[in-house]
Amino acid sequence: MAVYAVGDVQGELDALRRLLDRLRFDPARDRLWLTGDLVNRGPDSLGVLRAVRALGEAAVTVLGNHDLHLLAVAAGAAPARAGDTFADVLDAPDAAELLEWLRARPLLHRDETLGWTLVHAGLPPQWDTAEAAARAGEVEAALRGPRWRELLAGMYGDGPARWDPALAGTERLRFIVNCLTRLRYCAPDGTLDLRHKGPPGTQPAPYLPWYGVPGRRSAGERIVFGHWSTLGGLAGGTGRADAVCLDGGCVWGGRLLGLRLDAPAEPVAVPCEAAQRPGGW
Repeated sequence: MAVYAVGDVQGELDALRRLLDRLRFDPARDRLWLTGDLVNRGPDSLGVLRAVRALGEAAVTVLGNHDLHLLAVAAGAAPARAGDTFADVLDAPDAAELLEWLRARPLLHRDETLGWTLVHAGLPPQWDTAEAAARAGEVEAALRGPRWRELLAGMYGDGPARWDPALAGTERLRFIVNCLTRLRYCAPDGTLDLRHKGPPGTQPAPYLPWYGVPGRRSAGERIVFGHWSTLGGLAGGTGRADAVCLDGGCVWGGRLLGLRLDAPAEPVAVPCEAAQRPGGW
C-alpha cells in the first residue's frame, strides 16, 4: 500500500485525474491524502467533490478555507463572494449529500505510524501536533453539532491574533480555524499575520513563516500542508524536511503536486491552466 499526498485541487478535476494516473494510484490498494480546498476558483468543484467522496476510505481530505466558505454560503451563514465558482455544487441534485459529507471532514489528520500530519495551512508555535489535533477536534465537534451554522457564521475575521488557552466560544473556534486553514506568517511570540500572502521575504517584520518560527513546538514533526501557492510548492518549498508544502498554484496556472509519504520518492507534478487570479478569504 502506498500513501500519496496531493495539494490544493480547487475544482481542477482534470488535473486531479491526470495526477492520479501519473501516481498510478489504485484505490483498492493505496491511500490518498488531500490538503484541502477541494473547491472554488476552478471550473469543476462539483466533479471534484463527487470524485473524492466516491473514493470512500481510500481518501482522506482535511478542510480548507474554501471548503468552509462553501459550507457557510450553502448554510446561509455567509454571502457568496466575487470569484466564487461553486454554484455547480449548490445547484446539484446531490448537493445535500455532498455538503453533509464535506461537513464531516476533519481539519487535521495525524497518522502516528506513518509519522505524518496533514493540515491545510499551518500550526501556531505554541502547539505540537498532538495539541493541534485536540484543538481541531473542538472545531470538528462544533461543525458536526446542532449549532454548526453559528460556527460557520462566526469563523470570519482575523482576531484573536494570538493563542491563549483561556479563549472561549466563537473567538476560540475562530482562532483554531484561522491557524489550520489560513495561517502563513506569525511573529516569534505566536501573533498571527493573516493578511500577507507573498513568499518569504515579502512579509513585514517581525513575522516569519509559521514553520520557521524559532522554538515552535511542532518542529521535527513531519507536516504536509497546502494553502500557500506563492511558496512555489516543492519548486521553492519551505527548505525543511519536517514541513512540506504541496500547493503548486494549480488554479493559477501552476501545477498540481503529489508526493508519496510512506517511502522516499520524488514529487510528481502535472501542469494546469490558469482558472482564476489570486484573492479572497
